Amino acid sequence: MLSVHVRINDASGKPTPVRLRLLQAGGEYRAPLGRLARFATGDGQDVGGNALLGSEAFAYVEGACEVLLSPGPVLVEAHKGPEFTPLRREVVLAPGKLALRLAIERWIDLRPEGWFAGDVRAHELSPHAALLEGAAEGLAVVNVLARERAPGADAPAALPDLLAFSGTAPALASPDCLVVVNTLNAHPVLGTFALLNCHRVVHPLRFGAPDHLDHWSVADWCDQCHRKAGLVVWPDLPRMKEGALQGEALACLLLGKVDAYEVSSFADVEGAFANYYRLLDCGLRVPLAGGSGKSSNRTALGAVRTYARLGAGQSLAYAPWIEAVRAGKTFITSAPLLTLQVEGEGPGAVLARSAGEAVRVRAEARSAVPFERLELLVGGTVVGSTAGSGDGLACALELELTVTGSTWLAARCRSAEGGSFAHTSPVYVRVEGQPPRPAAEARGPLLAVLDQTAGWVETAARCENDRQRQHLLDTLGAARAELLRLAKREGP
Repeated sequence: MLSVHVRINDASGKPTPVRLRLLQAGGEYRAPLGRLARFATGDGQDVGGNALLGSEAFAYVEGACEVLLSPGPVLVEAHKGPEFTPLRREVVLAPGKLALRLAIERWIDLRPEGWFAGDVRAHELSPHAALLEGAAEGLAVVNVLARERAPGADAPAALPDLLAFSGTAPALASPDCLVVVNTLNAHPVLGTFALLNCHRVVHPLRFGAPDHLDHWSVADWCDQCHRKAGLVVWPDLPRMKEGALQGEALACLLLGKVDAYEVSSFADVEGAFANYYRLLDCGLRVPLAGGSGKSSNRTALGAVRTYARLGAGQSLAYAPWIEAVRAGKTFITSAPLLTLQVEGEGPGAVLARSAGEAVRVRAEARSAVPFERLELLVGGTVVGSTAGSGDGLACALELELTVTGSTWLAARCRSAEGGSFAHTSPVYVRVEGQPPRPAAEARGPLLAVLDQTAGWVETAARCENDRQRQHLLDTLGAARAELLRLAKREGP
C-alpha cells in the first residue's frame, strides 16, 4: 500500500473542506491518516472528525489528506452540504501514483441572496472540530451548546464545552464559518431551552431529577437570556408527550418568552409538525429553526439546518444571523432549498389585508437530490401541490388565494420516503377585526399539557418552599389564561 495524497478542490482550484469516503476492493473503507477506520459512535464519545451515517463511514478533512491505498480502483465520495453536487466517482490508482486530484462543484450559491445556513444545536464537539465539520458541511454558523450531563452509574456529572463558552461572539471562525458556544439548559419535566447569543452563562444548566431539587424556573432562563438580546430556542427533544411534558416551556412560548421552535428530525413529519401547527393556529408567531442535535459521530452536523436571510448588504456575522432567525426569515431543510413569496414578502412577514382580498403566492423548491412534492399550506391545510420535475430536482407553484380571515401560509417539500424535506417559516396574514381564534382541537392538547404539568408541580415537584412552587404555578396559570384569551378575543 502507498501513502497517497488526496485533494478535493472547489471551483477556485483550492482545497476545500469536505466529508470524504474512500472505498477499495470489497467495499473496504480507507480512513485518512489521522482518522480511524473504526471509531466511537456513542453519545459523547470522541465526537468530531468522523461520521458513521447508517452503515457508511466518512472522514472530515480540510480538503487534502494522506491515505494508504493499494493500486487499483478507488471509489471516491465527497459531500459539502446541499449547495454542492455530491461527488461520486471511481478512479483507478495506477501503480506508483501518489496523488489523486478531484473537484466538488457548487450548483447554487444562496449567500449572495442573503441566505446563510446554520445549525442551531450541536453538542459534545470541540470548537475546532465544529469549525472543520461546519465548513465541510457548507454551514455558515454552528451553535455548539454546552450542557450538564447528569451523573450515571459509572460516570460523574460533566460539563463538556462549558469552558469554551463564547456567548455573543465566535469561539472560532474562518472566512466562511463561525462557531459559537452557548448553553442548553434542561429540566426533565418543566422543559429544556437552547439559549443562544447569550451575554453570559445562565445557571443552573440543569435542575431536577435525578440529583437536584425542582428549585428553579424555566421562565427565569428565558428572562435572563433576553436581557441582552439573547435568543431562546425550544429544542426538538421529546416534548408535549406523556412522560416529557415540557409544560413550563410551552407556557413560556404562549407568554412570548420563546423566539423559535426547533425541528431536528424529519423521520416523522406529521408528528414533528402537529404541535407546531397548533401553535400557529392559536395566532402565535413562532419561527422555525433547524438543528442536527448532533452529539455523536452517528449524526452529520447540519443534517437538519436553518437557512436565515440577512438584511440587504449584511455580511456574515453572528448577531445579524440571530436576528434573522428571531424575525422568522428562515426555512429549515435536510436538502431542498425553498423560497416562499406572498405578495413579494418572504417568511416572517406580517401582511395586513381585508377579507375577500386576493393575495399572490409563489413557492419554489430546488435540490441536488430528488424530492417528490412541493406543497403550499394555509392554516395547516394543503391548498396547492405540484410534483418535482422529471428528475425531481426542481419545481414551482404559483397561486392566487382569497383571504377569508387571519391565517398563516408556509411552503414545504418532501421525498416519498421522508429522506428529503424542507419547510419555511410562515408568512402571516392579518385581517382587521378578525384576529386568529384557536379552535378547540388546536387549544385542547396545549391546555392538557399545561394542566398535567400543573398537577405535577402541585403533587410531585421537590421544591424547597411554597414560594417556588407557587412561582411555577403562576407561570402555568398565566399561560392557560392567555390561551383562553386567544380563543375568546374579539376584533375591534
